[in-house]
Amino acid sequence: MNATFTDLHLIDFANVAPNTLHDEVISAIDKANTFLDDMTAASETNHDADISAEQALMDVMAFDHLNLALDRSWGVLSHLNSVTSTDDIRHVHHELLPTLSAYGTRVGQHQPLFSRYQTIVNDTAFFATLEPARARAIELALQSFELSGVALPTDKQEQFAAIQSKLSTLSATFSDHVLDATQAYALVLNDEQLAGLTESGLALLADAGEQHKAKLLASGTLTQEEVAALPTPYYVASLNIPVYLAVMTHADDRGLRETLYRAYVTRASEFDEHTNAKGDSLNNAAIMSEILQLREQKAKLLGFEHYADVSLSTKMADSVAEVETFLRDLAAKATPAAKQDLAQLQQYAHDYGIDELQPWDSAYIAEKVKQNEFSLSQEEIRPYFPLPKVISGLFAIVERLYGITVKEQPIESIENTTEQSVSRWHGDVRFYQLFDADNQLIGGFYFDLFARSGKRGGAWMNGFQARYSYEEQGHQQLPVCFMVGNFTPALDGKPSLLTHDEVLTLFHEFGHGLHHLLTQVTVGDVAGVNGVEWDAVELPSQFMENWAWDAEGIALISSHVETGDALPKDKLDALLAVKNFQSGLQTLRQIEFALFDLLIHAHTPALDYEGILATLNAVRSDIAIMQTPDYNRFANGFSHIFAGGYAAGYYSYKWAELLSADAFSKFEEDGIFNPNTGKAFRDTILSVGGSFPAKTNFENFRGRSASIDALLRHSGFANANAAANADNTQTTREVI
Repeated sequence: MNATFTDLHLIDFANVAPNTLHDEVISAIDKANTFLDDMTAASETNHDADISAEQALMDVMAFDHLNLALDRSWGVLSHLNSVTSTDDIRHVHHELLPTLSAYGTRVGQHQPLFSRYQTIVNDTAFFATLEPARARAIELALQSFELSGVALPTDKQEQFAAIQSKLSTLSATFSDHVLDATQAYALVLNDEQLAGLTESGLALLADAGEQHKAKLLASGTLTQEEVAALPTPYYVASLNIPVYLAVMTHADDRGLRETLYRAYVTRASEFDEHTNAKGDSLNNAAIMSEILQLREQKAKLLGFEHYADVSLSTKMADSVAEVETFLRDLAAKATPAAKQDLAQLQQYAHDYGIDELQPWDSAYIAEKVKQNEFSLSQEEIRPYFPLPKVISGLFAIVERLYGITVKEQPIESIENTTEQSVSRWHGDVRFYQLFDADNQLIGGFYFDLFARSGKRGGAWMNGFQARYSYEEQGHQQLPVCFMVGNFTPALDGKPSLLTHDEVLTLFHEFGHGLHHLLTQVTVGDVAGVNGVEWDAVELPSQFMENWAWDAEGIALISSHVETGDALPKDKLDALLAVKNFQSGLQTLRQIEFALFDLLIHAHTPALDYEGILATLNAVRSDIAIMQTPDYNRFANGFSHIFAGGYAAGYYSYKWAELLSADAFSKFEEDGIFNPNTGKAFRDTILSVGGSFPAKTNFENFRGRSASIDALLRHSGFANANAAANADNTQTTREVI
């Protein structure tokens, strides 16, 4: 069946209302519950043992199809809560969490449904006839049942359900607190504090100032006349990442940098005096402790020693010991380079009158080092990365690699009725379609790339809709995803000008998007990123970043915003030379986060807030080589592990970075735009999604297990560790 535009099943965002989504979620859950009720009644009348494997599979597939409506309505609501959070959206989203949690728990503990899966697997002859994707989906579903407490006695199942419901609410509240704390902070600046800031930085501060004026007016803090009397431009520092980084990187005023740093690292902590609209504290301390306690209770109910074991049961890594060894070994390899990095910063700090380097000095001094050692300034190269050029170059790269083309779809209604316009949730959003070499539609994706009020920080890919088909009802859907960022917006009538770090972020998220979009699997549970082990899901994303570090790739994504000139060779050489700048310190920082995450989830009994902070300090003592202020409460804003899916899994970034470096080394050997190598990566990694174990997929591409060598080389650690490895004659160390 040839795919068409209608197979994208796009959402009419212009007519989406929170209350409507609420009703759709409830309706979908009610219908699914009725299905389960009927299955229960049938099982009581006709014993499950009498059901054939064929019938069991038909029941499973029918139930999966029924859940599409829930996936869709809840997916839209969750997305809107992240990108355009209003009081109405947040209220409906949070109101539904307990209901959704209860439904999820019921599904995971529904014995007749579980029995259907067992019947399929137990009929070994029938199971052997299934396509690999279907078989893998069934195996993963059985694992999910076990982790949902299907084998627990009734009283324990009820306890498990209560835990799940409470966790969903706590995680949402944690995320709310971080967002509200970020949005609540505003610091009006005087002219003296502006010294050193770049033209683009000043524009960001001025834009933040206009947003602050609007808030003051809307809240009734100031009248229209009082707001009108404020100066224009009105410079305000906020904690939104583009603004925060502009100040931390360029502001000469050290006191300002310290003030903003303190505000950022104490968000949602006991030091944060902001409150939400209800007047409630934004302190996440008690929430963090409660989350850990509930996760431990959940682990114990399931028969695990601690929650880290629960998390790792679905990942590539086998044990806490394996992950901890991996992280500490990598830290040992990174430390010599990190010490060199720190010494360089300290030397330059003295030149700028800073006797003792502090965290709020790091970005500022690092920028000075880049300017002096590499003749490179982010501001100097920013005009060479206008967003439209970066996007068109990115699309050109993937076309060369994978033989695919990307076309933007009109947003607003147009006279040409042969094309279909696409609704969106905000004026910044753009929609694109992806086509194969034979002009067959593959899927579609949205870009929502700019920072704004009411939008969660960071960048992410949301695999909203998986590739899926259900022949029994002639249903076919193509993959659709949302790719979201918080980049510097377009200002002063110019297109958005990206830093190279923002370019890397765009490539990273697009790598996730390709993983989701290029799948050929039509079993939704293992299509695209679905079913992929969490510590492997970052492979395609980190892999994609390599083309933004290659001269051929950079040539495609860069040209001066005004002249159209290519990035000059001296700036290109400087950019490539700076690739591993501070990589030692950056690696240790990521290991610090990962090890902290692992250890707090492997600790029994569950840690209270003081224990969490003590663990973080102990990890810093082991790993970090630069002192962190006592007031730093980074953990209170660590949404990845307390409000996201990375609990006892943050190590995945480094684990997958090893995989991605080794995968890219194949392109280094064959040519980075070698179409045969690109096809092999697409066929063995991107196309198969979660239909096979990640280790199998990687070995099918690379022809062997993963080696750490490429990661060490790409990170610039090989030379720093030459002496330490002098006695080791082994050239390839297969570790994963």
